[in-house]
Amino acid sequence: MNNLYAFGIGIGTKNTADEWLEVFYPTPMLNPDNDLAAILTSSLELNNGDIEPSSQQLASLTSALAQNGYKQLVETVSALNTSEKPIVAVMLSSDAAPVSVPQSYLKLHLLSHRLVKPHQTNISGIFGVLKNVAWTNVGAIDIRELPDRALAARIAGKPIQVDCVDKFPKMVDYIVPTGVRIADTSRVRLGAYVGEGTTVMHEGFINFNAGTQGPNMVEGRISAGVFCGAGSDIGGGASIMGTLSGGGKEVISLGDKCLLGANAGAGISLGDRCTIEAGLYVTGGTIVTMLDDHREVSGKAKARDLSGQSDLLFRRNSITGTVECLTNKTAVELNDALHSAN
Repeated sequence: MNNLYAFGIGIGTKNTADEWLEVFYPTPMLNPDNDLAAILTSSLELNNGDIEPSSQQLASLTSALAQNGYKQLVETVSALNTSEKPIVAVMLSSDAAPVSVPQSYLKLHLLSHRLVKPHQTNISGIFGVLKNVAWTNVGAIDIRELPDRALAARIAGKPIQVDCVDKFPKMVDYIVPTGVRIADTSRVRLGAYVGEGTTVMHEGFINFNAGTQGPNMVEGRISAGVFCGAGSDIGGGASIMGTLSGGGKEVISLGDKCLLGANAGAGISLGDRCTIEAGLYVTGGTIVTMLDDHREVSGKAKARDLSGQSDLLFRRNSITGTVECLTNKTAVELNDALHSAN
């Protein structure tokens, strides 16, 4: 058996110390079939890890792929073999945590290509593996090398423009998923899962290992680790607590057809058809007054005890300031025209 968890062959950028900064994979693969796995391991002489294949290995791989009808991969490898930029091939025999930049970028590509959903692949420790990079109009630059590169560029009359300094690039520089609208592309990181029909408005944000099932409206923040079900609306200025923003190991999600009102926040998971009214941030420790169908007080609970339940409406009593929870009689309906894939 030649089972592989994932495979990618791509082109990337290194610094002057011959260290990888980033990698682009045109056709990442999840669980390639056994015949393809056998071709890959034999041609590249690798069954786990990453290598920089030689021209001879790439030629051997191209020939073997062509003989067995893997046309798309043949085109990818052939194109890469004409480049003067460094090429890397990654084979992962299991879903282990990434230990190199090429492995990390392959896993981020799997997410943004919608081959896996958030939390379906192991990216433990990825922050420690990735390098902090200056993302510029001439590509990725090691921030330690940026001063010299910037001076040389100005002397040549071609100043470098630095868009951001971060460990994660913006997703659309690598992948533009089908059927999405993103008003400000800098606000969606590589490793985001953006489902078909999702609209991300100018102040919307989606972190890596987070995203939307689609269709969704995103005008607020979807933090790392958070996944939103189909039809849910994240209102302007709203925020969902993620694993890197206060949620710790708690994995927070929103079900289908939920609504976070403008400037609202969710620090607990919501089931389907839940609403948190505008301006209300519900954390796990929030004391919630429970109301029955007659709007009478039926008890109190901490919000964490309601985590994941469906058909709930959270609101703040405008007179007493008490946070109340009652049955949600309506569900958010998205505008079909706004979320069309066309």
